[in-house]
Amino acid sequence: MNLPTLPDIEAAARVVYREFQATPQYRWGLLSERLGTECWVKHENHTPVGAFKLRGGLTYFDQLRQRGELPREVVSATRGNHGQSIGWAARAHGVACTIVVPHGNSLEKNAAMRALGVALIEHGQDFQESREFAMRLAAGRGAHMVPSYHLDLVRGVSTYWWEFFKAAPQLNVVYVPIGQGSGACAAIAARLALGHRARIIGVVSAHATTYADSLAAGRVVEAPVTTVLADGMACRVADPVALDILAAHIDHIVKVTDLEVAQAMRDLYTATHNVAEGAGAAAFAGAMQERGQLSGQAVGVALSGGNVDSGTVAKVLLNAA
Repeated sequence: MNLPTLPDIEAAARVVYREFQATPQYRWGLLSERLGTECWVKHENHTPVGAFKLRGGLTYFDQLRQRGELPREVVSATRGNHGQSIGWAARAHGVACTIVVPHGNSLEKNAAMRALGVALIEHGQDFQESREFAMRLAAGRGAHMVPSYHLDLVRGVSTYWWEFFKAAPQLNVVYVPIGQGSGACAAIAARLALGHRARIIGVVSAHATTYADSLAAGRVVEAPVTTVLADGMACRVADPVALDILAAHIDHIVKVTDLEVAQAMRDLYTATHNVAEGAGAAAFAGAMQERGQLSGQAVGVALSGGNVDSGTVAKVLLNAA
């Protein structure tokens, strides 16, 4: 599948900017001190839903509209941020939206989706079970199933990396968290579109390794999910299309533990006073794991989202996680 081109990304940015403006990226002194080199953070926690996913939902629905294919109802599955994205975009287009989440999902993400008018269904013990149920539900209702990975989602997500690479052209290496792959594939698309030379390093949870295992094997390998903190990366089965793109363009993969993620959440809060969810802190956790190799380089990390339950934040900040 072809990645978005520069004209595609620029057109997507015009769609995104109808709802909100470019998010900031800052070089944080305390993070640079901690990492031992220049560190930039792209603040996707500053979108209207607190995560980068909204960009993809907006462009996905815009593409449906342009093709004259807006449905009466959409169904999707999520651990939270994708669901908020689809809920926001569906509401904007007057489309009914049902989202399936696994049991035990974030209470605050669930509440945020309901506040957008989403009909929320709890089903399954993990994201994959929720996804499979959502597909059956959509087929039974004759609704449109919105996937977690699709080129029209990548088109929108690419806009944040396009912003980042343009704003900080000196970046030598960037770290991006991998859930179902739209963020990492979007980084690749933006880098290629701009002719940027930064190395792209993917970060997965050490407790949800389907992408690391699949890249190593050269095929999709299902892996168990046991992460407690990084729910945005809690995927059991890699997307084959995303996997092919990553295999061709990603520099390498770093696995971060929940303990490393918790420390990164504390580091980000202390240095920037921004709250990061587990997946949102994973990029910095990955950079910290490799800090001995980064001296003298300009490093970019995505704070991809800040949607974490307040009780979890309190435990992490108290070093109780």
